[in-house]
Amino acid sequence: MVPALRYLGSVCGRARRAFSRGFLAAGAPAPGKLWLLCQGGRRASTSSFDVVIIGGGIVGLASARALILRHPALSIGVLEKEKDLAIHQTGHNSGVIHSGIYYKPESLKAKLCVQGAALIYEYCNQKGISYKQCGKLIVAVEQEEIPRLQALYERGLQNGVQGLRLIQQDDIKKKEPYCRGLMAIDCPYTGIVDYRQVALSFAQDFQEAGGSVLTSFEVEDIEMAKESPSRSKDGMKYPIVIRNTKGEEVRCQYVVTCAGLYSDRISELSGCNPNPRIVPFRGDYLLLKPEKRYLVKGNIYPVPDSRFPFLGVHFTPRMDGSIWLGPNAVLAFKREGYRPFDFSARDIMDIILKSGLMKLVFQNFSYGVNEMYKACFLSATVKHLQKFIPEITISDILRGPAGVRAQALDRDGNLIEDFVFDGGAGDMGNRILHVRNAPSPAATSSLAISGMIADEVQQRFKL
Repeated sequence: MVPALRYLGSVCGRARRAFSRGFLAAGAPAPGKLWLLCQGGRRASTSSFDVVIIGGGIVGLASARALILRHPALSIGVLEKEKDLAIHQTGHNSGVIHSGIYYKPESLKAKLCVQGAALIYEYCNQKGISYKQCGKLIVAVEQEEIPRLQALYERGLQNGVQGLRLIQQDDIKKKEPYCRGLMAIDCPYTGIVDYRQVALSFAQDFQEAGGSVLTSFEVEDIEMAKESPSRSKDGMKYPIVIRNTKGEEVRCQYVVTCAGLYSDRISELSGCNPNPRIVPFRGDYLLLKPEKRYLVKGNIYPVPDSRFPFLGVHFTPRMDGSIWLGPNAVLAFKREGYRPFDFSARDIMDIILKSGLMKLVFQNFSYGVNEMYKACFLSATVKHLQKFIPEITISDILRGPAGVRAQALDRDGNLIEDFVFDGGAGDMGNRILHVRNAPSPAATSSLAISGMIADEVQQRFKL
């Protein structure tokens, strides 16, 4: 007998009607208040699914939604190791709806970001989810940054980003009165949203279409079944067995993994290639004190260094009215290490022994030291921020939240810049699709990524 699992099935009966009234009145589910437990959702009485998605972040939930809307006759389940959904990368990002200007033309990142931004705006309008299309300035404050800024502008035009224009000092002041700069790219299509709210809305769509979500299910093993489950009428219809750390299990025909910070380990559990390895980078944010929020109207970004996938310390307004400053980019000593002294011996050993981190460190030693210095000393970060808004002082800021980015790294120390999707060989590998690298702008791109995943699943698994 398979132990009982905690199912978050479809919202039903009286609870569903009450929830729907509240959902429509509020316009969208509030984070942490989406789930109502009830018995009944389709296939909720069994632990077998046609397709299982591992990972309850925004990419996993968007993919689950896309699959069940496209294949309503299939039984589809989402497995999430935490008790709540979308609390790691989805719940710890800056909330920016990116326009797609940064990414190499013709890359998946560029295509999916431009498509995804349009789809996110459309989805939020349909669901009544609040967002602000507050725009963004990418500002050159030094003369030597101007050629890079102009090249970035040309890249944005190649990627089909809407509304881009190069502006001079006077127009910078009109957009951001307290910002100084020599030249800037005005990106009016950039916006902000609460991505956890969006992710929970995806989950609601998925459940209402008949999908099941199992929380507190931390995957420990994935294998092919050695024999049919006892008393099963389905025989070997569900040949893949997924077990969690409590010894509970589910069976399925096919698996899609969207495991974020654990994507390499989940791939390895399934017998697929563990490379590229995930290296966690923590990004610490500062908060502008409420009385100083008038200094910032929209997103203000520096001209990025093309050698790194990080966009630099920037000014980001939030949906709650706060202003985040940051983030930096420092190595995290734990995959979910949101505090400076969070530590996992296993995670550190994996980073040192199995990834190309040491080569990356040697190649970019001065950059890493500078980021560590800014993480330790607020004055260093403030000095950087003052290049854009000179009025900001150290007394105007507070330490804020942090996020951890799942950055894929190859064994030669190269940062994997684009999205990576792969499977494996043999009976198991042919039944699995892994989302191996989906860092920023994955939240912006989530609906576009989910469409691509649904296409790949349909083709690969012949659904």
